[in-house]
Amino acid sequence: MPELPEVETTRRGIAPYVVAGTVANVIVRERRLRWPVPGKLKKQLTNQPIRKLHRRAKYLLFHTGNGCMLLHLGMSGSLSVVADNGLPPTKHDHVDFVFDSGRILRFRDPRKFGSIHWTQDDPLRHDLLRHLGPEPLSDDFDAGYLYARSRKRTQAVKTFIMDSRIVAGVGNIYANEALFLTSIRPTQKAGNISRVRYEKLVSAIKEVLASAIEKGGTTLRDFVSGEGRPGYFRNELKVYDRAGETCVSCDRPIRIIRLGQRSTYYCSNCQK
Repeated sequence: MPELPEVETTRRGIAPYVVAGTVANVIVRERRLRWPVPGKLKKQLTNQPIRKLHRRAKYLLFHTGNGCMLLHLGMSGSLSVVADNGLPPTKHDHVDFVFDSGRILRFRDPRKFGSIHWTQDDPLRHDLLRHLGPEPLSDDFDAGYLYARSRKRTQAVKTFIMDSRIVAGVGNIYANEALFLTSIRPTQKAGNISRVRYEKLVSAIKEVLASAIEKGGTTLRDFVSGEGRPGYFRNELKVYDRAGETCVSCDRPIRIIRLGQRSTYYCSNCQK
């Protein structure tokens, strides 16, 4: 699944071709995504310039003078920029946003778990966004905040930091990596972790996400950026997807368990 770094990489890749461009046409080939594509999307977007493109958690927000389109890549979605005389759409290319420049922003989603929404109100107050916690790379996300939210919490720290109501966008890959960097076992109760360790964890989350964005995200399955380039953070992974391999810090094998319905990787020797 594209996580925050992959979505941010996509945003940076498509922004030069989208921002200040005007949508000339919207071609919807398949409306049956996670939620149906709005029936009036073409009418609402056509002839509208994209004034701003930003990211909130794993959503991309396309701001126009008429409203805002929210787009989520889902489990397997991607956005790419193609020329109008470029490759023809294939089976899983569900929506084309045709710009007056002649370029097309193409939304591809083989598993159809992505979604497209439209609002004329404040997009940050949309039902899908208004309950989200702070952005992990923002100043609002710090040790004091995370420590305070963790008090009396009995859930595992990994599921705690992956809760989007606590912090928006710390996905499975990067939660595993940040916990390894801070020597915290994923199953530790969130309420039992000290403020000092939360200071280290917040720093590690920011470090891991920033590094992943710099390297274009993590290539898992078929993710590519908006410019069609794969991410290279996979080469930096310390524990994720390394079950049975030797820990980079000791000679113990990396273990894998299921935690909160997600694969969880850790070193039983290094993480306590």
